[in-house]
Amino acid sequence: MLNFTKFERVNPNKRDVLQRLKDFNEVYEVFGQNKAKEQADRCMQCGDPYCHSKCPLHNFIPAWLKQTAEKNLELAFALSNETSPFPEILGKICPHDVLCEGDCSLNTGHGAVSIGAIETHINEIGFEQGLKPKFAPISLNKKVAIIGSGPAGISAATFLLRKGIAVEMFERDDKAGGLLTYGIPGFKLDKNVVDRRINWLLEAGMRLHVNCEIGKDKSISDLEKEFDAVFLGIGATLGRKAKVPGEDADNVHLAIDFLKRIQKRNFGQKVEDFIDVKDKNVIVIGGGDTAMDCVRTSVREKAKTVKCLYRRDEANMPGSKKEVINAKEEGVEYIFNVSPKSIKVENKKAVAIELQETTLSEPDESGRQRVEIVEGSEYFEEADVIIMALGFSPEVPSFLKQMNIETNSWGGIVVDDNFKTSNDRYYAGGDCRRGAHLAVTAAADGREAAKEIIKALS
Repeated sequence: MLNFTKFERVNPNKRDVLQRLKDFNEVYEVFGQNKAKEQADRCMQCGDPYCHSKCPLHNFIPAWLKQTAEKNLELAFALSNETSPFPEILGKICPHDVLCEGDCSLNTGHGAVSIGAIETHINEIGFEQGLKPKFAPISLNKKVAIIGSGPAGISAATFLLRKGIAVEMFERDDKAGGLLTYGIPGFKLDKNVVDRRINWLLEAGMRLHVNCEIGKDKSISDLEKEFDAVFLGIGATLGRKAKVPGEDADNVHLAIDFLKRIQKRNFGQKVEDFIDVKDKNVIVIGGGDTAMDCVRTSVREKAKTVKCLYRRDEANMPGSKKEVINAKEEGVEYIFNVSPKSIKVENKKAVAIELQETTLSEPDESGRQRVEIVEGSEYFEEADVIIMALGFSPEVPSFLKQMNIETNSWGGIVVDDNFKTSNDRYYAGGDCRRGAHLAVTAAADGREAAKEIIKALS
């Protein structure tokens, strides 16, 4: 260990830009054993590891880095999977630069340890060598329903099954995975990777019901009769618009609609109302990872031009920095410090978006800078398709009221410190209780809620 002066930080190799634009296959390659050992060997093994503290799952990062450096793959794999429900997925999609790697002690000048890439290596190479996550036999005479099959639901199912508790998962869509399946494009996360985790849960005894909406295809009364506890991991799936005139035009779309229909097409499904951007001028509004997913998808769909508009500067973009770099490499143009004022519509179609230039105020008490409009700065950008990537809000399905589950002013499910809702038999976690956030925080919620359910049922 401590070889950070000998080896520089490196990232996994990326596929050539011209090649990766031809398909939706993953961009990054997996580290080989020697490269993973070299990079893991850079870890300082801090006595108080900030990487561990900053990780929402509090993964045993220094421990599995040490085992990787010593080429003990089996122990590294066990440590990686102990705290995380799907480390190979989070190794690919987490914004490591603002979480574990962002707090690495080597950021003072040597470059953070490549934690995410090593996490992916440990698991993908482990799978190749026959390693698999372990589950206990179903032994307790208790059954838990999980509503929603996204990161929070998969996590809750994983930790419940590890304790031998029977699980049934209900998903209203046609495939399990939630945002991992339909919200994140394949060039960031191969869908076979998601299916693999779902299949392991099924092997462990989980029952999965797709195309099954609670309150419609499955009654609340049946749910109450059949299960000892229920975990709600229904996410936050309502896309937000900019609330400007003209945004209801036929060719103005929400990000999730665009991404989901592309993915369904990629699955070979018949897609109604497919959003075709080929040979069109596409504008995406937003600066987070969803916006990056939309612009990078658009260039793969052979759009004529792709522009990303963001109301702050590049330094203040909330998304992962590597995604911004990847998008630039792939031909996306960024326009910073602009805010939409209206959308020009002709014959029910948007033809341009009116923008106002912005500037940032001095930092307030919290250190945040406010966005201020520059008066008289309006101008137009032409557009054939406009995609709103401005975040998500929780849905409030009618079954919550039937279950007497309290929601707050913005639709989030209210839980106590034990992830329990206002109905004692129901627990909730992930975006439906905290608002749109990260897959890793949803995974952490699912794990901690599962622990509380286990306590209550044991």
